Amino acid sequence: MSTAFSLHRVLLTGFDAFGEARDAPMPLNPSWLAVSALHGQQIADHQIVAAQLPTVFNTSLMELARLLRLHQPALVICLGLAGGRSALSLERVAINLDDARLPDNAGRQPVDTPIVAGGPAAYFSTLPIKAMLQALQAAGLPAEVSQTAGTFVCNHVFYGLMHALATQQGFKHARGGFIHVPYVPGQGEPSLALDDMVRGLRLAVATALATPRDMALGAGAIS
Repeated sequence: MSTAFSLHRVLLTGFDAFGEARDAPMPLNPSWLAVSALHGQQIADHQIVAAQLPTVFNTSLMELARLLRLHQPALVICLGLAGGRSALSLERVAINLDDARLPDNAGRQPVDTPIVAGGPAAYFSTLPIKAMLQALQAAGLPAEVSQTAGTFVCNHVFYGLMHALATQQGFKHARGGFIHVPYVPGQGEPSLALDDMVRGLRLAVATALATPRDMALGAGAIS
C-alpha cells in the first residue's frame, strides 16, 4: 500500500475537559491528549485517526456516528478519564443505562435512562482485552480489566459504539471497545505519565490488530 489514503484506519477518540478540569487554568482531558499524540501515525498497515468527542450525552454519539461514516474504521478504541484509577482500564462491558451523578458539559443529567430504547441490556467489548492486558503488563505498564465503565458519558459512548458496530451496515468486521485512563501528573492522584499512556495506547492498538479474537472472552450483546 503506497499512500496513507489506501490504508485501513483505526479510529481513536478522546473527550474534552469536563467537571472541575473544565474550569482549570489549562483545561485538559488525558484521554484526548493520549489519542491526539498518535494522530496520523501508522501501526502495521493501519492509519491512526484521532478525534475529540464532547462530554455531552447524545451529542457525543452523533459525532461518533459521523466519524464512523467518514472513516469506515476497521478498529475503534474510545478513551475516557477515570479519576481515581491508577491503571489503564480495559473495559469489558457497556450497559444500556445513563445515570449521571453530575451534569455533562451541556448541563444534561439523565437518571435511569436507557441509551437505546429497546436495545440489549449490555454489549461486551470486541477487543482482545486479555491479550492487550498481557502485552501492557509485560511492557511494565499498569493495566487492568475493568468490569464497569460507569453510567456517565464514557459508558454512553462505549455502548453507543458497540450498538452501532453491531447494527449498522458496513461494520460487520469492525471491532471496538473502550479504555479508561488515569489523571496525568499535576491533575490529580493517582496519576500516570502521558508518555506511558501514549506508549500503552500504541501497544494496545498493535495487539488488537495482531489478535483477531480473545478466545477466553465472549463478544456481542447481552439481552
